[in-house]
Formats: sequence, structure tokens, C-alpha cells
Amino acid sequence: MPALVNYRGDDDFRSGDSGLVFSIGSRVEIYCPPRKRSRISGPCIFGGDVFENKRPSINVLPDECLFEIFRRLPGGRERSSAACVSKRWLTVLSNVRSTEFFRSKTTQSDPMDVSKADEDIEVECDGYLTRCVEGKKATDVRLAAIAVGTSSRGGLGKLSIRGSNSVSNAGLSGIARGCPSLRALSLWNVPSIGDEGLFEIARECHLLEKLDLCQCPSISNEGLVAIAESCPDLNALTIESCPKIGNESLQAIARFCPKLQSITIKDCGLVGDQGIASLLSAASTVLTKVKLQSLNISDYSVAVIGHYGKVITSLVLSGLQNVSQKGFWVMGNARGLMMLSSLTITSCRGITDLSLEALGKGCENLKHTCLRKCCFISDNGLVSFAKAASSLESLQLEECNRITQTGILNALSSSNSKLKSVSLVKCMGIKDLSTEFPALSPCESLRCLSIRNCPGFGSTSLAMVGKLCPQLHHLDLTGLSGITDAGLLPLLESSREGGLVKVNISDCSNLTDETVFALSRLHGSTLELLNLDGCQKITDASLAALAHSCPLLNDLDVSKCAITDSGVFSLSLGVQLNLQVLSFSGCSAISNKSIPALEKLGKTLLGLNLQHCYSISSTRIEALTENLWRCDILS
Repeated sequence: MPALVNYRGDDDFRSGDSGLVFSIGSRVEIYCPPRKRSRISGPCIFGGDVFENKRPSINVLPDECLFEIFRRLPGGRERSSAACVSKRWLTVLSNVRSTEFFRSKTTQSDPMDVSKADEDIEVECDGYLTRCVEGKKATDVRLAAIAVGTSSRGGLGKLSIRGSNSVSNAGLSGIARGCPSLRALSLWNVPSIGDEGLFEIARECHLLEKLDLCQCPSISNEGLVAIAESCPDLNALTIESCPKIGNESLQAIARFCPKLQSITIKDCGLVGDQGIASLLSAASTVLTKVKLQSLNISDYSVAVIGHYGKVITSLVLSGLQNVSQKGFWVMGNARGLMMLSSLTITSCRGITDLSLEALGKGCENLKHTCLRKCCFISDNGLVSFAKAASSLESLQLEECNRITQTGILNALSSSNSKLKSVSLVKCMGIKDLSTEFPALSPCESLRCLSIRNCPGFGSTSLAMVGKLCPQLHHLDLTGLSGITDAGLLPLLESSREGGLVKVNISDCSNLTDETVFALSRLHGSTLELLNLDGCQKITDASLAALAHSCPLLNDLDVSKCAITDSGVFSLSLGVQLNLQVLSFSGCSAISNKSIPALEKLGKTLLGLNLQHCYSISSTRIEALTENLWRCDILS
């Protein structure tokens, strides 16, 4: 019966357009004349249910089903494409461990697949993938994308997360499941990551070798103990400003990490003698680098270092306020630091003349020593240490204000034949001597002398030091405003035999062209670097002298000197064949007239500093930049 429509599911029918309803018996037939049917736009009604025109969707499946589907995707490209569909799919994929993906015997993933998630990952020379996410870019979603995008290529080898409140345990867990080959993990200032994240790393990443935790207030002993128990290959550990980490975790590291070679612990209030002693005694045969800073440890820990540090080569101790002279004395006399070659001590009250001498005698292979803010070291301790440390090659003193010029001169004269470098920084106790100093034997081995920002160090002191250093190659006198040409000339004369290669006399405001003349005459054939920044009495005459006498000069800084266009022109006519770095910053007398000379110099330049040269127009600088396309120009 073609004219009947809209069957309702009971015995009622409607005619096409009449709207009449007929009740029909079992053997009754109704005929309606044919007519045009009207368009029906409403839903079909059957038994009161409404069927909408929808396609079947995979999104109605629970996560468990999606998990099983995704783990059967054939390769990295397909997984990455699926992860781009929605955050839910990305989350499900990040929960699939790399070992849980179904691998067909006949299907191999394309190793060249690269997804958006890891487009900025670099491949290092050792073959590991590495990634660093910072600030707002560090989120759980981003970590999940990294895990999914790299899982098919072995996962990350190194991961660093810095300065983010948006990363939680969930993001780190995704990395753990997707990157079981993770070998280095660095967490800096990520307060939302706690023990749960480390639990997952410990459960999945058994190849972990390096762990760096800095400002992680939510990580406690439990998380670090889990790492220790599950990661036996751990060889480098850094813990800084983690208030919940203490002795218990260090004892676990000592028990379960036999390959530990480097340990750094800073500003952890719960770390004490018990943890440090356990760690050092257990790792006495492998631990080579130790750095302890701002810890509540006593003489006992330092004594343990001296006794068990048999293979330690680098030792840094800073801000150990509870360690006395006795602790450092015992550390030196224990004679256990036989392999120690580098020692740095900062702001430790226990470093005195007596303890410093003991360290010099007890560390027979000590080559590099740096003492900062050790206020109880005097001239006697310095000289005794210089005599005792028979292998010393480098000595740096910073803010050791009880040391005077007498101590410096005697230390240089008494040192062994291996001392190559001496550096003095901000030592306020050094003053010019008014009396004649007895003759001292020179330090023939010294090659590098650096005296920076010691305001009392004047011409008299410099002349005396110069006589003791005949073989200098590197000279740094930054910030010595008290020295003059007459004081520096004896040093230049005495070091003529070796030949100065690098000279930095920046901010020596009393030096004039005479110093540059002497440098050019005595050391022009060897001079490669010269820094005259802030020497306001240096003029164009100095550039003319350098231009004709220094063929090897490749780095020249005359910032804030009295240089004009004439000096630039003279330099462009020089014999320098390899001048690569040139700075005229703050030379306001240089104008557009120097552009041709700068273009000539620019044939070899890699860097040119024209900042604060206000007499050079911006248009000329733009043109110069176009012509010297190989050179980085600062303006």
C-alpha cells in the first residue's frame, strides 16, 4: 500500500497528506489515490525511541580497550599520529610501556620516523637522545609526547626538567614507561614532582647512571632509596636544596650503588656525619669526585674523607662552619688522599696555617689548589703550604685578606719547580712595601700570573713580582688602578725571554702608551691577545705601534680608550694577518671616516664590537654588516 506512511507501530495509519487516521480490521483493505508525498524531516518514531544519525565512535571505548588497541600499532609514526588526536589518547599511549607494544615478526618500524613531539631533539655523538624542557614549556602533556615520540627509537638517554610547576609525577611516570633506556635525569626546581615519580623511574629505568636533584622539596628519602635499590649502575649523584633528603638515602646509596664515582651534596639540612661517613667509607675504591657544601657535618666527616678517600681526585668543601682546625688537620695527616689532584676550599673556618700545612704534606699529588674566603690563613701558612705541596702546579687565592705581599713573594720563591699558575683575586691585605725586600730566587716554572682587583697592589709590588717571574706567558692585571708604566716595565723586561702571549691590563687607568710601546718592542713577536679595556690614557699611538710590531695578534680590545679615526686607519695598515676579534666599544671619537679601514680589517675579522660608537651612523653600520657578512658585528 504505497500511499500509507508514518507507521507508528500500532494499528493506526495516516494517509499521505490527509492527516486522517483509520482503524483497520484484519481483512480490510483501504485504497487512497496516489498523490505527491511531503518531505519528512522529523525523526522516525518507533516504540517511543529516538534514533539520531550518528556514526560509531572509538571514543566510547574505555581506556582499557584503547590500551590494547594502541599497543598493537605497528610503528612509531602510527603511535605519534594517534597521540596527536586528543589528550586522552596521548595519555593512554604514554601509559604503555615500551616492552608492552606488540611487535610483529614481519613488521619493522621505520627508524627515520620523526614526530612533532620530538622535532627539537638532538642526537648526540654518543647516540643518546637528549631533551631539556624549561619553564612554561615543561608540562605533563609535553613529557607524554616526548615519551611516545621517542619510544620507538630507544627512548631518551638524557632528560632535564627545569623551573616548572606544571610537571607532576604523572609526566615523569610517562617518561619512565616510554624511556627505559634513560641514563641521565636532572630535576631542577620542580616542586610538584615527588617520590611517586622517582618510584616509577626506579621501576622502569634500571640503566640510570646520573641523577641530579636540585630544589625538589617533595622528594624524600623514600624516593632516593628506591632509586638506589633499583639502579645499580648509578655513578653520579647531585643533591641540592632538598630538605627531605637525609642520611637514610645516602646509606642506601652506599649499600646498593657500588659504581658511584661522583657525589655532590649542597644545602641539605638533614644530611649529617652518619650519611657522609657511610657513603665515603663504602665507596672508597671508586669515588673520585666529592663536593660538600653548606652541610651540618663536623670534624668526623672530614676525617673520614682523609682516611677513606683513597681514589678521590677532586675535592670541594664549602661553607662547612662546624668543621674545626682539628678536622682539616686530621684529614691531611691521615695520608689517605694520595690521589687528590684538585682541592677547593671556600668559607671554612677550620682552614688555618696549621691545617693548611698538614694538607700540603698529606696530599702528595696535589696539583691545583683554590682557597676562597679563608680568613685565618696568613703569610706563614701560605709559605709552609707552598713548600710542602711538592706537586703543586696551580694556586688561586680569593678574598684571603690576611695574606700580604710578603707572603706572596716568599711563596713564589719557596715553591717547587712545578708551579705554573698563580692567581690573586680581591686580596685586600696586599699593600705596597715601603722598604727594600731581600733578594729572592725566581720561580722559573711560572707561566701564568693573574692579579685581579687587589686595590693595594701597586707599582712597587709589581716590580718585585716581575723579578721573580722571568718565563711568563700569560699576564692578567685587571683592575689594578695603582700600577704605572714604571711599575710594569720591570716585569715586561724580566719576562722577555719567554715572551708574553696573552696580556690583560683592563681598567688599569694609570697606564699610558709607554706600556704598549714596551709590549710591542719586547713581546711583539709572540703577543696574540691584548685587552686594554678602560685604559683611558691609551691613544692612537698605541695602535700604530701594535700594527707594525705584532704579526700574531688575533684579539684586541681597546674599548673606552682615547682612540680616533686615525688610530683605526693606522691599525688597518698593520702586519696583522690573523686579527679575528676587535673591540672599539665606547670609543665615541670613531666616526664614519673609519668605515673603509674597518672594511679592510674585516677581511679576517670574526667579531667586531662597535657598541656606543655614537659618531658612526646606523646606515653606515648596516652597510658594513652587509659587506662583512662573515663577521658578527655588535652595534
